[in-house]
This record gives sequence, structure tokens and C-alpha cells, in this order.
Amino acid sequence: MIEVGLGGRLDCTNIITPILSIITNISFDHTGLLGDTLAKIAAEKAGIIKHGVPVVIGEYTDETRPVFEEKATAVGAPIFFAQDEDELGSDLDFELKGDYQARNKQTILTALKVLRESKTNLVPSLSHSLVPTTIRNGLANVCKNTGLMGRWQIIQEHPKVICDTGHNIGGWRYLSKQIAAEPCQQLRIVFGMVDDKDIDAVMELLPKHAVFYWTQADNHRAIPADSVAQKAESHQLNGRIYNKVEDAYHAAIADASPDDFIFVGGSSYIVADFLTAIL
Repeated sequence: MIEVGLGGRLDCTNIITPILSIITNISFDHTGLLGDTLAKIAAEKAGIIKHGVPVVIGEYTDETRPVFEEKATAVGAPIFFAQDEDELGSDLDFELKGDYQARNKQTILTALKVLRESKTNLVPSLSHSLVPTTIRNGLANVCKNTGLMGRWQIIQEHPKVICDTGHNIGGWRYLSKQIAAEPCQQLRIVFGMVDDKDIDAVMELLPKHAVFYWTQADNHRAIPADSVAQKAESHQLNGRIYNKVEDAYHAAIADASPDDFIFVGGSSYIVADFLTAIL
């Protein structure tokens, strides 16, 4: 499997011809380079759709679906929409527990279904991956098998600490609900973002009752913590400023009671600094 980087149409990985293309979802991400509407961003992502190669779309909107269909038709690529499929694999355990992972699981299983039914010649080494037992074990042991971290990852209990790399409005539509569903005495959030994301849209989804620890990742794209805090004021969100993720987290731990809930996120870089510091 090869993951496309920024966009798709002009990405360096686009020189390959895959046996299947997958576009998971479209959100307002990298808008300075990809466009300022979902349709424009979808057009860039649709650049990975190849002549005659099946493509699976994980999620779509009324704005993005016609873009994908037009490109698929133009290059003769069979197109499948995972969210239109009947629910697949409801009995299969998925090690990734974020609420948004239900969509990803549906996309994965749709892709496997398309591969099984496709007339595309599969590479021999892939055939064993389509066996039900292998699929079941793969879904149940994603993190163990790959070392994947930072996806609704539970760090400890009492106080409960969870981190997640959701970093745009698409991810936070799920995260905000899942965070709100966690029972706790006091919600504490260690938060920072990078400069190509729609921080205002994400902050609209942050809970007003939480105690915030505004911070910044050790990365040149990170929004300075004081700028994050300034933005937060316009959204009626209050907290303290820390220039290092590690310092923000330790402050949250020091403030917390055993029944509190600490969430760390807002950026993949925030989570990376956090996990590096504690692990």
C-alpha cells in the first residue's frame, strides 16, 4: 500500500498505477494549496483515479460526489461509495476505537470486497490477505501489527488520559462528540494546531466548559501558543499558555483529580511531541 501525500493530482506518488485507489474523505485541509471549496479539494484528490482502476470513496458530500463520478467516468474507472454499502463486518472487532474509525472500517471492508470481486489481476502475495481469518485478525490487531499510535489512544486511567491525531474539521466533528461522551469530573484539554488548518472551525467544536492548556508543537508549522490562546478568546474558551507540549501536559496532570479526563490533540505534531515525551 502506498499512501498519497498532499493532494493527489500533483503528488509524487502519482506515478504508480495501483490495483485499487481509495479516497477516504474530504475536509478543509491544506486549503492554501488544494483550494477553498470541498469541490476543488476533491478535484485534487481525484487525481489518483486511474484509467480502468477501481476506486473506493470512503465518504462523500453532495458537493464532492459529482467530482469523483466525473473523473471516474472520464478515465473508465469503476467507482464504489463505501457509505452506500450495507454495513459490513459489524461482528468484526477493530482495534482503533475512535468514533470516526467506523467509517474507516467500512471503507477498508468495501475495498476488500471490491478486490475480491474485481477482474483486476491481484499480485500473488495479496491473495492471502482476502481470507476472512486474516481480515479478522488484521482489524483486531492494527496497532500491534503496525505500531500505529495516537488514534484515540488511552494512555492511563485516574485521571484518564487519551490522545488523538484528529487535526481538521472533519476529524473534530467526531472527536467533539466522543470527548463529550466521556464521563468525568473536569475535562482538561491540551491543544495546539498547525498553520494550514481551519482553527476557527475546529474551535467552534471545542467544549466551552473544558479547562484548556494552549500549546505548540516543536515544528515550524505550529501556530504559536499565544496565538492559539488569542484565537480561543474569541470563541469563549479559556486556558493557560505553554510553549512546550510536555509542559502543558504536566500542568494538566498536576491540576487533575483522579476522576478528571485529559485529552491531548489538535495536531498530529502535538500528539507526536506528547508521546515522545511520555514514552
